[in-house]
Amino acid sequence: MATAEQIKALLKSHADHDDQRFYSIALQVAAKEARQGHHKLASDIKALIEKSQREKKESSLSSVKPTPLVQQPKGDLKGLLELTHPSVRSGELVLSPEVKDRLNQVLLEQRQKDRLAKFGLLPRRKLLFTGPPGTGKTMSAAVLATELRLPMYTIVLDNLITRFMGETAAKLRLIFDHIRQARAVYLFDEFDAIGTQRGAQNDVGEIRRVLNSFLLFVEQDASESVIVAATNHPELLDKALHRRFDDIIPFEKPGEEQVRKIIENRLNLFDTESMDWPKISSAAVGLSSAEVARACEDAAKDAVLHHDARITTALLLKAIKRRQSGNI
Repeated sequence: MATAEQIKALLKSHADHDDQRFYSIALQVAAKEARQGHHKLASDIKALIEKSQREKKESSLSSVKPTPLVQQPKGDLKGLLELTHPSVRSGELVLSPEVKDRLNQVLLEQRQKDRLAKFGLLPRRKLLFTGPPGTGKTMSAAVLATELRLPMYTIVLDNLITRFMGETAAKLRLIFDHIRQARAVYLFDEFDAIGTQRGAQNDVGEIRRVLNSFLLFVEQDASESVIVAATNHPELLDKALHRRFDDIIPFEKPGEEQVRKIIENRLNLFDTESMDWPKISSAAVGLSSAEVARACEDAAKDAVLHHDARITTALLLKAIKRRQSGNI
């Protein structure tokens, strides 16, 4: 049967509307029952979880209203924008409380934009995400799209930036025309490629013109779309960019509490009750969220292939150490 801690965690995740965490714990219970030989009970639990997840997804899809002009970009925009329809829920992303609060504020303001408009107020919608690679910036943009039931367009910078004078700025104008016409989440990933400080030693004329164009377009933009710029190198950005954004959200590598939650989520099919969490969390500090997740996958594969699907502290520490040393 489920342990007292698992029952409390199930109730807490249900109260917090954290579906991903609820399913994760329920799967842990199913896995434990299977190991104890209660295969019928384990199968019934898994079937109920799969049915609930399927019904929630179908309900979400049926309630989404189509957005005008949401289609794969064509013509001059083909190759500049990549259209996706994310399904990443907020409960799936492990972030610091501060970042989570700030993203929730964006969601709240977007959902209540009509109420704000009655008082002449506008919701946050021009966002700059900064922080090391693998800390959840791109996934957070996907969460915004999912929670707001919007498609997401990723700007393909390789095709945007050209060596021909004036051509890149013209492409940027096309993108902002699309931003105005089709409400969506627009992600400028690796934004430092076009937001580099003017006057830097490696400054080239075309990039400077692109930055000037971006500053103008983003300032003039009065659409209802959400614009997200993400960078791993905020120190390279031109200072003039900062005042063009409604919010600048710094992402950080996970602390010990976030590390444990990432590991529990990724290893939800394994028994992790006997893990030495202080030792594991301490060893993983300094890794990004993505690196912690990959370490979990490494340990899980090792457990399945060589240890009868039993995950141990030693296996996880070994995988974490490999990620820390870069000896993949």
